[in-house]
Amino acid sequence: MCFSLFQQVMVYHVMSCLIVSLFFVRNILAIEFLVLVGIQCHNGHTLCSTCKTRVHNRCPTCRQELGDIRCLALEKIAESLELPCRYSTLGCPEIFPYYSKLKHESICNFRPYNCPYAGSDCSVVGDIPHLVAHLRDDHRVDMHSGCTFNHRYVKSNPMEVENATWMLTVFHCFGQYFCLHFEAFQLGMAPVYMAFLRFMGDEREARTYSYSLEVGGNGRKLTFEGSPRSIRDSHKKVRDSHDGLIVYRNMALFFSGGDRKELKLRVTGRIWKEQQNPEGGVCIPNLCS
Repeated sequence: MCFSLFQQVMVYHVMSCLIVSLFFVRNILAIEFLVLVGIQCHNGHTLCSTCKTRVHNRCPTCRQELGDIRCLALEKIAESLELPCRYSTLGCPEIFPYYSKLKHESICNFRPYNCPYAGSDCSVVGDIPHLVAHLRDDHRVDMHSGCTFNHRYVKSNPMEVENATWMLTVFHCFGQYFCLHFEAFQLGMAPVYMAFLRFMGDEREARTYSYSLEVGGNGRKLTFEGSPRSIRDSHKKVRDSHDGLIVYRNMALFFSGGDRKELKLRVTGRIWKEQQNPEGGVCIPNLCS
């Protein structure tokens, strides 16, 4: 493809605008890259979309009003530039052409996590250390160390509760953080309680851990065993997939004992890490002390 001298100058301008914009945004505002669209006036003079607003929609060469005529040649040049992932400062080393970059960023393992706190529309995002501090200082969640737990959930007048979320509990073990959720909701027409665990990390690493939950009373018990879901999946998504220990309300009140007018449910469990046996190729549970 051949370009006139004028087009070459404009291509250089577009590339310069892109580089300056990247530097400005990356170092001052945020890690966000701008896509520049080539614009030309009716006389064929070109400039980038960013500069269009700066010249108040008037061509700086002929002073004609600018429309929305795109200069595809300039866009092709801009699209050919390779850009780092917007999460490069969080550790992502990848570099992509612009449109591939957008697709990658939607699934990048280095992208920030959403706050895992249930029961509120918290908009805080960040890496795991930031979210742990946020949960502790802002949401005042219960923080525990160790890989076993024994929690008691109490609710008076449980027959009047259709939807409820108990305080989130965070466990620290194997150098990682796990969120224990417990809530009440309707499963079809039946009121149920559900407990489940989420891993504060990505999906791939979450699958290297397992956990078990148990609830019981009056000589009966229910158990659940599985892998924790990543906090990439919202607590609602996990709950709606029924991936956890589900106890129907009548059974929960039976476990609670007494006159069944108060919920007194004790949930116990443990977390372990699956380790690969180098000889047999099978997983061996690694239990923390």
